[in-house]
Amino acid sequence: MKNPTIVPVILAGGSGTRLWPLSREAWPKQFLKIGSNEHTLLQSTVLRARAIENAAPPVVICGDVHRFIVAEQLREICASGATIILEPHGRNTAPAAAVAALFSQQKYGEDALVFLMSADHAVADVPAFCEASRIAAQVAAGGYLMVFGIKPTRAETGYGYLKRGKPLGNGAFELERFVEKPDRERAEAFVQSDDYAWNGGLFLFRADLFLNEFSRIEGTTCGNKGGGSEGAAGSGPQRVASVGTVAACRQALARAVQDLDFVRLDVESFVLAPEDSIDYAVMEKTGRAALVPMDAGWDDVGSWTYLAKLPLDAAGNYQSGDVMLEDSSNVLVHAQHRLVAALGVDDLVIVETQDAVLVAHRGKVQQVRSIVARLRAEGRDEGERHPVVHRPWGSYETIATGPRFQVKRIVVNPESKLSLQMHHHRAEHWIVVCGTAKVTCEQREFLLSENESTYIPLGAAHRLENPGKLPLELIEVQSGSYLGEDDIVRIQDVYGRV
Repeated sequence: MKNPTIVPVILAGGSGTRLWPLSREAWPKQFLKIGSNEHTLLQSTVLRARAIENAAPPVVICGDVHRFIVAEQLREICASGATIILEPHGRNTAPAAAVAALFSQQKYGEDALVFLMSADHAVADVPAFCEASRIAAQVAAGGYLMVFGIKPTRAETGYGYLKRGKPLGNGAFELERFVEKPDRERAEAFVQSDDYAWNGGLFLFRADLFLNEFSRIEGTTCGNKGGGSEGAAGSGPQRVASVGTVAACRQALARAVQDLDFVRLDVESFVLAPEDSIDYAVMEKTGRAALVPMDAGWDDVGSWTYLAKLPLDAAGNYQSGDVMLEDSSNVLVHAQHRLVAALGVDDLVIVETQDAVLVAHRGKVQQVRSIVARLRAEGRDEGERHPVVHRPWGSYETIATGPRFQVKRIVVNPESKLSLQMHHHRAEHWIVVCGTAKVTCEQREFLLSENESTYIPLGAAHRLENPGKLPLELIEVQSGSYLGEDDIVRIQDVYGRV
């Protein structure tokens, strides 16, 4: 009998505010390289999923704002055959799981196995991850909705826990119940017991079984938004469902449109799905939940204390970038753009980026999100975006501003082009630093090489293109009465932007 296909479905939403200032809303942690890793968290997740036996090309579910980042990062690791599904609005994990099951069912058949995982987690031991996946797939094929129980390594109060029940054979167990985030005393007891595991948010299930169970459960109730309970599965507050998640997601997928390389779910249908997590909407209410233990060095990279898991020196310090430490211990330093020196300090996290520096006590790093909330409340850009702004064609960085002028460094990816556009309020000067630029200005088309320049008059229709195989880098000097990004009138755009 042929083994069913395993469809890795990677959830790539979220903003990762606790990893500020490196992680920001416009470029959150799943797209970052943390520590000395060669790949981003998203790329590592895709590569890890590729190692699973009988795995199909991945499906990535993300928001519209990050679609080109996802596409570029998949291209960098040659993730051919991947599907990118765009959620019109974030509705938590239950609707995403329903869309994943429906899509997998359509493409691979009723018995396709969906492996739902987050894009922003780290796993140190990939063979152990694959072995746990193999066991989970076998049990799921037999009619169970699987959740992975992560072996606890510390008394963690920031995670939910899972209590395992009777053995099912082959290393899996019935899932007795979900346990809400505990206090310190209970967390310490859980670590000492073999019956409890962290809930890492990893799920594997047969598409048809999951959809049937979800539809059956929400026939009368829908997931509790408030949080789990330590009662048996199925207990806890319930609320009447006005519109079924499965029905709304089925319609959203049926009405989806192909937009370049993306599957764009129907907005009006998708927003009818209640906002809920897969835990509360399905897993706590089904009688078919089972658990497979996993001891693979998993971490959710939820805060800067993750750096303490990476190689440390004799004093317990972690250093990345240009760092000098003297008479310091248990200090975690991540420097990106300049020298960071620390003298006579202990138990600190220091993160330096181009436009912001975070200094926090190691015991307070979970509260970094309060800084982000304050930045947003004060309307400051540092909470939302980096100085380097990424676009589908490359990136730009503002390096100087003043009255009536702005200077940018622009990088255009090979064989990429900006939109054909014009500006009402500014003129532009382009100076090529390296590479070859193909320039359109009104009716003229011409090439510029290194150290050559051109002038784009105010109101002129123009386009910048990189026809070469290497990145194009240039300096753009803008001058005019208004220099905002909203002074762009797109006439034609290969990426479908308006």
